[in-house]
Amino acid sequence: MIIVIKNNPDKKQMDNLVKWIKGLGLDIHMSKGDNTTIMGLIGDTSVVDEDLIRSLDIVESVKRIQEPYKNANRKFHPEDTIVNVDGHLFGGGHFQLIAGPCSVESEEQVIAVAKAVKAAGATVLRGGAFKPRTSPYAFQGLREEGLRILSVAKHEVGMPVITEIMDIKHLPLFEDVDIIQVGARNMQNFELLKELGKTRKPILLKRGMAATIEEWLMSAEYIMSEGNMDVILCERGIRTFEPYTRNTLDLSAIPVLKELTHLPILVDPSHASGLARLVLPLSLASVGAGADGLEIEVHNDPVHALCDGAQSLRPEQFEDLVRRIDVMLPVVGKERDK
Repeated sequence: MIIVIKNNPDKKQMDNLVKWIKGLGLDIHMSKGDNTTIMGLIGDTSVVDEDLIRSLDIVESVKRIQEPYKNANRKFHPEDTIVNVDGHLFGGGHFQLIAGPCSVESEEQVIAVAKAVKAAGATVLRGGAFKPRTSPYAFQGLREEGLRILSVAKHEVGMPVITEIMDIKHLPLFEDVDIIQVGARNMQNFELLKELGKTRKPILLKRGMAATIEEWLMSAEYIMSEGNMDVILCERGIRTFEPYTRNTLDLSAIPVLKELTHLPILVDPSHASGLARLVLPLSLASVGAGADGLEIEVHNDPVHALCDGAQSLRPEQFEDLVRRIDVMLPVVGKERDK
């Protein structure tokens, strides 16, 4: 349920309304705009007398909503959420580039790539320390050593870092990580999501490979219901019958999500296609569809990469991509960090 409060409400009446609602066992999400305040009621709203609330002088309107996700719903929070990562803003007309190798291989490799992508325009360094792989015999990442290398690169190059968590027991190791990524395979690991909701680090939530948009938003709701509102969504392609590309990039999800939620939405064209030559056109298409940023794999020697070399751009290719993106951003009303 949503209660729209009139501009400049009487403070005593407002306090009494909040106290009464909480007395019914409901939580309240407050969203203040220029002219109105929106109270989002979270919980079993069947106990609320809608007509009684509507009769109050300070109330402009009362609406019931059907969607099961409440905190993530744009009806609760009409203005875009802006997630601040070390001064870099995600959402609300800002456009960010996350770039780096699929997996952390060595300190020299990560620092070299970090310097290259930062010079080209990336604001956040990506790199996998823990790698979920389909085969148990494939490279699983450097784990704790990988996190140490990311920390070294972060401080030497001056970039916040993002890396994927696979198990909540690893959370104490992520102290120097700026954005915690939840991969597609863990999108519905609800116990993990709830624990991440108790942290105060931004969470990048990737769409599950066979997840509907509502299922994806419900996963975001798990995080937000525990108090962490800094959630960034990431479309990374879904599994369809088409085998030519690694996944099928669902570009339609971007404008749909812009209608349904206030959360920032990024696109990962590298995992979506699995082919480096398709990253450029898919990136530009994502910008045109309204994405708030991109997460792109960049490697200084893709042929010898330990993981996903076929979908990784070389630094000079990434630089060219950024130049092309800069041409498009004014058209869609977004601005990239310089």
